[in-house]
Amino acid sequence: MKRKPSDLEDRRKLALLEVRQIYTELATRPSERQCTRRTECCHFKLTGLTPYLTKGEGLLAAQAWRATGRKCLPNETSGVCPLLDRASSKCLIYTDRPFACRTHFCAAAGGPMSRHEVSDLIHRLETIDVQLGGDGPRKLSAAVSAALAELA
Repeated sequence: MKRKPSDLEDRRKLALLEVRQIYTELATRPSERQCTRRTECCHFKLTGLTPYLTKGEGLLAAQAWRATGRKCLPNETSGVCPLLDRASSKCLIYTDRPFACRTHFCAAAGGPMSRHEVSDLIHRLETIDVQLGGDGPRKLSAAVSAALAELA
């Protein structure tokens, strides 16, 4: 017998679709930036900057992480993004990488996008966060770990 999805599951699915739509809209905006996947930005300890994720972004990242066959984040103490594969130096969830990773500060990609260029998209991510009962942006590891626990 097929079980009926709960209201929470439906809200999550819609939220994930909306987060993906925001990422798609961001990609269509004119920009002098282009990620070359050099991964310097994934070394938080070196850059001194860590991405913050809203709940919707955390859920999408957690879902993508699970799709790689992993259930929990590695215990990372080196200051490197836990979503970065150490062997290949590639993001394991690149297609679903968070907004901050798409608009980051990497000089090789063209530097950061200014907040005014993307404030409408940020507001939409914040609205999704509220709809999902989030409490505002959290550091990447905390956001993804919480989402993984919620999806369990």
